[in-house]
Formats: sequence, C-alpha cells, structure tokens
Amino acid sequence: MSAGEAELSDLCIVGGGPAGMVAGLLFARAGVKVTVLEKHSDFLRDFRGDTVHPSTLRIFHEIGLLGRLLQRPHDKVQSIGGLVGGVPMELADLSAFDPRWNFIAMMPQWEFLDFVSEAASEYANFTLLMKAEGIGLVEEGGRVAGVRYRQEGSEAELRARLVIAADGRHSVLRGIGGLEVRDLGAPMDVFWFRLPKTPTPENDTTGVFAAGRIIALIDRGDYWQCAYVFPKGMADAVRAEGLEAFRREIARVAPMVAAAVEAIASWDDVKLLTVTLDRLERWHRPGLLVIGDAAHAMSPVGGVGINVAIQDAVAAANILAGPLGAGEDPDPLLGEVEKRRLPAVRITQGFQKAVQNRIISRLLMRRDSPFRPPLPVRLLNRHRFLRRFPAALIGFGFRPEHVRSPAHVSPH
Repeated sequence: MSAGEAELSDLCIVGGGPAGMVAGLLFARAGVKVTVLEKHSDFLRDFRGDTVHPSTLRIFHEIGLLGRLLQRPHDKVQSIGGLVGGVPMELADLSAFDPRWNFIAMMPQWEFLDFVSEAASEYANFTLLMKAEGIGLVEEGGRVAGVRYRQEGSEAELRARLVIAADGRHSVLRGIGGLEVRDLGAPMDVFWFRLPKTPTPENDTTGVFAAGRIIALIDRGDYWQCAYVFPKGMADAVRAEGLEAFRREIARVAPMVAAAVEAIASWDDVKLLTVTLDRLERWHRPGLLVIGDAAHAMSPVGGVGINVAIQDAVAAANILAGPLGAGEDPDPLLGEVEKRRLPAVRITQGFQKAVQNRIISRLLMRRDSPFRPPLPVRLLNRHRFLRRFPAALIGFGFRPEHVRSPAHVSPH
C-alpha cells in the first residue's frame, strides 16, 4: 500500500515500537488483517531500552520463536548489581528461574524490533508501512473508524475496524482522541551518551550510586551506553557548568570509564531524556485502544517499561484477536483490556514512584554528605536467596501475561 490509496484493514496499529510490533505479530498470527504504521524509516534509533526480560522471553517461547529471537546479537545477564556508596553490591539474581529464560537478554532494540517485523511479515495478512506517521483519527458517528497518516509528503486514510495507538509516551493519537493523562511526577531527568570500551567476555552492565549522582552503564560490547541521572529541570544548569566539568564528574563518580570521557566531544553527543511517569485515566473509546507507553509512561526504574508494554500487547491480543478475526464488534471488549492490565500498571508505577521519592530523590539531593547503602540493599547483597524477590519483580513483574490468542493462520 502507498499513501494516497483507499485502504482498509481489520486493525490499524500506530507505532512500531515493542508494544505495536508484538501486537501486530500476535493479531496477524490470529488471522486478523493488520497494518502497522511506523513514522521512522527504520528501527535504528539509539538510546532505547535494550533489556528483553524473562517475561518477554517466555512469551516468544509460547509462540515458538524464542530460539530464533536468541539468534540475534545479545548478551545474557543473570545477576544485577552496582557500585553503591563505593561498595560493589549484588541486588538481584535471576539464575533460579527456568533455564530457558533465567536471564535478561541485552539486545539492541533495533535488533528486537527487526526480528519481530521479520516474524510478523511471514503472515500474508500483516503489513508494515515505514515513514508513515499517524496524524489524526477518522471518526464516524462518534466512533473512531480509522487513521489519517502522512507518508513521504502525502496524506492518506486507513480505515479499520479497530485502531490501537502504541505511539509512545508523547502519543499524538491519545490527545486527538480526547483521553486524559494523569501525571504521577518524576524527580529526575537523564542525559544519554556513549563512551568507548573494550569488549569483555561477560556483559558488565552496572549502575553507580553515589551521593548526589547516579550513572547507569549499559554494556554494548565495544561501547557503554551511559545514563547520567540528575534532578528534574536541571539540564541547563548542568550544561552551564561546562563540558569539561561534566567529563570530570563522570570520571569521579564512575572511575571505570574515566579513561573514555574525552570521547564526549561536545554537548551534541549528549541527549536529554525527560523522565515522565504517567497514565491515562481511560485507555479506550469506541474504535480506539491505547497501549504501551502511550497508555502509561514508565520510569526508567527497573528498566521494565518495554516489557510492561509487551504485556499490554499480549493482553490485547488475548482478549480481542479472536472476536476481531470472527468479525465481531470489538468495542464492548476494549474496557476488558484496561481492566486486565491496569492493576499491574498501577502496582509497577507505585513501586517506581516509591523508589523515585524515597531513594533516588533523596540520593540526588545529597551532593556532599556521606552515603551509606540503605539496609534493604545491604541485606540483598548479603543474602543471595533474597535477591530472587527483586529478580522476580524485574524479570516478570506483576500479573505477567501468557499467550492465549489463537493461531489461526500459518506463516507463508
């Protein structure tokens, strides 16, 4: 299909991120005619979450694709730890889970999305339109009946029996659809940047927690993807201190990357991520369902955002794919998706907010005072069996989903 043509689909998904692509795969597998609109020309965008958690690995096992997924470049991480107050500490241990998914797969998000696109494209009823940006909703009789989109300078309409908005935390469609967002607040923002590193046999992803500073270091083989956390709204103040001061601060807090900080040549190498924690008061209206970050932007705490979004996609397919494929009206079931997923989202965001307010915010305010790891952290480091609890929380979350959607068609 190309922009300008009259188009019709059972399901239009706006947004080719993890939630949108996994939903597209599952609905296509169930025999639903699916079109996914992705505004970018490819999936090669940096500074995305790279953690594919056990809950997601298990989902791909359930649809027979885990082996193929793990053929993509990735590292396996079973233990999560960091440098806390200058002391190396272990905080979570995933090794006790099923060996098929007792690890976090550190896989670049473009590899993950490219794999899902490849798997979904094996179904004749799946279409992915790149460089196709959703810009509006088609409405008839108070019901959403499709999407207006722009592709390579031309505008077109795609009519669909159901529209799923998975267009991210800055969703255009949720605003156009009149769905109200509740801001839960976040005390920090993040600067993302790269630093070169020497590849190591083991993945060395870690975090550094010091008085007044938090730095996350994601091991991507020959470079670190770094997240420098600072109090919300202070980006201009950090920049005003100068690039050299920024480099010195990174080297002081994270001495393991001190030799590489000169790779930050200018502020152009440093990207700002404005952290948000929010969720829609209502995820749906007739003809429209919102999932993933568009329905609930998650904090970086725990790195669970991608996996919570994928759980939404699974729940949506479980509830809607069969009826949609059978030609039934999906509207009465849209609230069931929200009802299914909202408790897990509320609990996860409540946990994230507690960590933000009780640990991160206080830590960021302690610029010069000594920092001793809190008692719960010391207990986790001391007792390995306790690390299974945060591992379960990070690995599977609350109320993890299993694939129940039908598999009516086979790949062509």
